[in-house]
Amino acid sequence: MASRAPELLGLGMVNVTLTQALAFISDCHLSFHQRVVQLSVPMRGHARNALTRFALGSSRCTRCYSTRQALIEQNAKINAFVHISPESTASTSKTGALQGLKVAVKDNIATKDSPTTCSSAILKDFVSPFDATVVKQLRRDGADIVGKTNCDEFGMGSLNVYSVHGPTLNPFPFTSGANNSTAEVEERSAGGSSGGSAAAVAMGLCDAALGTDTGGSIRLPASYCGVVGFKPSYGLVSRWGVVSYADSLDCVGVLGADVPIVSRVFDRISAFDTKDPTSAEPELREAASTHARRRLESLTLDSGRGKLDGLRIGIPQEFFPSELSPAVLDIFRGVLQSLQARGATLVPVSLPSSSYALSAYYVLASAEASSNMARYDGIQYGKRIPTNSLADLRNVASVYAQGRSAGFGPEVQRRILLGTYALTSDAFDNYFLQAQRVRQLVKDDFDAVFSIPNVRNAVEESEEGLEEPASKVDVLLHPSAIGSAPPLSLDSSKSPLDSYVQDLLTVPASLAGVPALSVPCPTMSTLLQREAEQGHDGWPVGVSVIGQWGSDELVLAVGQAVAEGRRTT
Repeated sequence: MASRAPELLGLGMVNVTLTQALAFISDCHLSFHQRVVQLSVPMRGHARNALTRFALGSSRCTRCYSTRQALIEQNAKINAFVHISPESTASTSKTGALQGLKVAVKDNIATKDSPTTCSSAILKDFVSPFDATVVKQLRRDGADIVGKTNCDEFGMGSLNVYSVHGPTLNPFPFTSGANNSTAEVEERSAGGSSGGSAAAVAMGLCDAALGTDTGGSIRLPASYCGVVGFKPSYGLVSRWGVVSYADSLDCVGVLGADVPIVSRVFDRISAFDTKDPTSAEPELREAASTHARRRLESLTLDSGRGKLDGLRIGIPQEFFPSELSPAVLDIFRGVLQSLQARGATLVPVSLPSSSYALSAYYVLASAEASSNMARYDGIQYGKRIPTNSLADLRNVASVYAQGRSAGFGPEVQRRILLGTYALTSDAFDNYFLQAQRVRQLVKDDFDAVFSIPNVRNAVEESEEGLEEPASKVDVLLHPSAIGSAPPLSLDSSKSPLDSYVQDLLTVPASLAGVPALSVPCPTMSTLLQREAEQGHDGWPVGVSVIGQWGSDELVLAVGQAVAEGRRTT
């Protein structure tokens, strides 16, 4: 079956059945376990290569100040950065709102002074001729762009192991003080696909980092690495200059050490952009912001005294699957008890369509990915691979397939195959359209539980309609992930598709396009002894706050309240 790779990855996929596609996927190049083992075993070899690349590969880097050199040396431990920018390109402003803030940028966001490879061999050494809108805004406000961070190839992955630069190592052992011996470091995933951004923040290599979130790619790494990760409402932050994975799901977000830093960066990059056709109109932004501010003013969120009077927090029952770790559930209960003791009201809610969200997400995301990846044919975009014979030159599909088979990694190939099948005439109705229907049901479920109206709907809300009934809530709260960071050396008996379950709790918010914030749980406070007694491994876990579309300010405020409770637990 593997011999059919060029045909399937070229233009001859239309007549392939789902059974054939899945059979090919199971044999495609390297299995998931083999891929992880090959990347994780020589982890420090990848790090040494990265250190050599940073030190010798660019003449500009030799002129960097000692702070950049220190960053290079620390990065060699975890492989969070794939490129470190010279000090001279720090910013274009010396008095901006982000002056002095060191910000890293994910490798799928265009920067004109450093490579944008999307951690893929097919875009090796590509340098964009322009900056993405978000990068322009950061530079304009005085931020120091310190470099580009590692990620899963084209953002496709949940563990940051599908990268041509090698996997990113979770920095928790280096930052917790529990292990100072490099030889004894437990190698765990930093999460994906924005694992490099989360690891860089957790390691203290930058103050904040930009990432992209398609189905949880910011919130999962934030949970695994013990940092704050924010996926804004879809359309609030410009995607112009971001390499597309799934256009209707991709969001640019922020990771930081705490909520105030994340909020500070978000405030500067959240603006209408005429270049982005999915950017929310100013009138829509203002309407949503007005509702959120009105609700915030009616609450008594006194973080200084720990008061949360009037805050109604929904607990979605579908977000506690059988795969959820008992230790994570116990920590989450502790967070709920803390919030309730400070005056918050906990309300059980149901989002019945969320049970189907993961399946719908992978159909839609893979379908959009197969379309977006079509541009990388080795002729218009992407690395060109010479054909093996003159006969191949007479077949356009062979020319394309040569480059795509060599340039794309196993996970990208897998999603291209699944997405192409979902868009065929035989499968379109049963897969793609059904997934779109499920997506709308997921959106309706969220609208039904929030007290703040969805301003994207054309229905005018009366003042009486804004008075929420007892079942309505301000935000939702749930565990960010089903467990702590998984090890890089996974069980070889597991299928590559088993890694998709990592997105179980993060996908619904992505399908609905609503804001979601992951905040670290109090695992290193007075709960530590109790957690150890109940089997928790001591690694970071997060709790996620979800709000109505456009209520990003409210979500961040509640996230800060959760963080305040974390420090007082």
